[in-house]
Amino acid sequence: MTTPLELLVLDMAGTTVLDDGVVEQAFQRAAERTGVADRMPWAEALDHVRVTMGQSKIDVFTHLAGGDVEAAQRATAAFEGAYAEIVAEQGVTEIPGAADAIQGLKDAGLTVVLTTGFAPVTRDALIDGLGWHGLVDLVLSPIDAGRGRPAPDLVLTALLRTQTSSVAAVGVAGDTVSDVESGLRAGAGFVAGVLSGAHDRAALEGARADAVLDDVTDLRDVLADRGLLRAVPAS
Repeated sequence: MTTPLELLVLDMAGTTVLDDGVVEQAFQRAAERTGVADRMPWAEALDHVRVTMGQSKIDVFTHLAGGDVEAAQRATAAFEGAYAEIVAEQGVTEIPGAADAIQGLKDAGLTVVLTTGFAPVTRDALIDGLGWHGLVDLVLSPIDAGRGRPAPDLVLTALLRTQTSSVAAVGVAGDTVSDVESGLRAGAGFVAGVLSGAHDRAALEGARADAVLDDVTDLRDVLADRGLLRAVPAS
């Protein structure tokens, strides 16, 4: 029997927030300012950044730094500062239609939580820039949950914080393999990949996403088609 969803956990950059290369730019500025990736060719470092999109930034920098946690911490702070600079320079933009899609999911009876690999200071700057404080129910960073993606902690913390009845009643959507893996490890009832960000269809399907969608605006129709929306009384 299909369990209707109660909670939808959505990634931020690349899923609900337009990335447009900002994450890569911030990584490059941080690497240039701290030398954290100097032990390897830049192309190799950038490839690792792309493959690990969606993961906690401290974990990514720890790898680039060859396990040097102090260097990774300095680089993570530099990354957060660089990201804030770029947002201030360029502004922040939603994936087209994302806010309306989130509101539509809430109208369908779902609680919506946003998750990110960013630190709270960057996460909150994005929410401020988008004016989404009244739109979503909760926003979580790895520090709020324990471990970042692909661990299940962010999804499970969202479940606990929102008092969702079971993992089967949780849906997850994101643009990276790490998002998909996190949802699957948490036991979410539905896990979708979206093509609006870092990873392509082959990668998301290879990660065993239940569905791969063009973007977040397709979610409500797909959930309805699969019988995953609860009946909501007309207001």
